[in-house]
Amino acid sequence: MFRKHLATTLTVLLAVGIGYVGISYLFFPAATAPQFGMAVWPEGDAATFLVTKGARDLASGLVPLALLLTGQRRALGWVLTIWTLVPLSDTALILSTGGSTVTALAVHGVTALALVVTGVLLLTEKPAPATRTIAPTTAPQGASSSR
Repeated sequence: MFRKHLATTLTVLLAVGIGYVGISYLFFPAATAPQFGMAVWPEGDAATFLVTKGARDLASGLVPLALLLTGQRRALGWVLTIWTLVPLSDTALILSTGGSTVTALAVHGVTALALVVTGVLLLTEKPAPATRTIAPTTAPQGASSSR
């Protein structure tokens, strides 16, 4: 039961965290962008790219919550495990373009680790035992069979 609660808590934290980042990029892109860790960000008209990142991050927070709320824990495990590729690619992008190594590893690397751990926890959960209804095997005394 602890594993299930841990997986649920981590899912909510990851979803709310990336959703918050998405909202930040949508409403405050210039202030939020430097926290990503890149050495240089687009300016002027090119900075509208940040809105795309914000929409991606907001959706990335809403999908896990939808799966969690609908009880699709196995699908959620697959989604989070696959989404590990996003922060890993962000890490690689930052490191390959001379961005902040500390941010690449501390933010994006830790996020990737949290995603894969949470995904594996969800994928290895034991299904809840099915509840059985025991049907009577014989008709009660005095009952007639209408065949």
